[in-house]
Amino acid sequence: MEKNNQTTTTAEPGKKELIITREFNSPRELVWKAWTEPAMIKKWWGPKGYTCPSCEVDFKTGGKYFFCMRSPEGKDFWSTGIYKEIAPMERIVFTDSFADEKGNVVPATHYGMEGFPLELMVTVTFEDHNGNTKMTLKHIGIPTGEITDMTNVGWNESFDKLDESIK
Repeated sequence: MEKNNQTTTTAEPGKKELIITREFNSPRELVWKAWTEPAMIKKWWGPKGYTCPSCEVDFKTGGKYFFCMRSPEGKDFWSTGIYKEIAPMERIVFTDSFADEKGNVVPATHYGMEGFPLELMVTVTFEDHNGNTKMTLKHIGIPTGEITDMTNVGWNESFDKLDESIK
């Protein structure tokens, strides 16, 4: 377990899940909007140095999202998923898949990566905590090992950007 800047990360050996808890010095409504409004998502989606040039959100149960994450070298990585559960201001559950530029689900090998299932599941919860917002992300299906470490870094760098975007 690693603690850094009000962040706790847990990745149990052999378990295909990553859990990240982060406390933001912002109201829950603002952290919620950062996950649900395209203009806000574009400000933080992707690790340090990455941008989000395209973000489409049909934010309802059964609705779809379709995001582009652009690397500093200009390579685009597309992702898509379906919102499975939305409990306003409390929880968002959605699938997570790699996609091509048209929104079709593709295997990770499309981007030169191995070992990912076609679909992963993400749950994000939001709680009031000591006047701040405690957000917990659970990413289920992540392959163990180096990919978990890279995913952990990517999410945490994204959350650093999220934090900056809501100050």
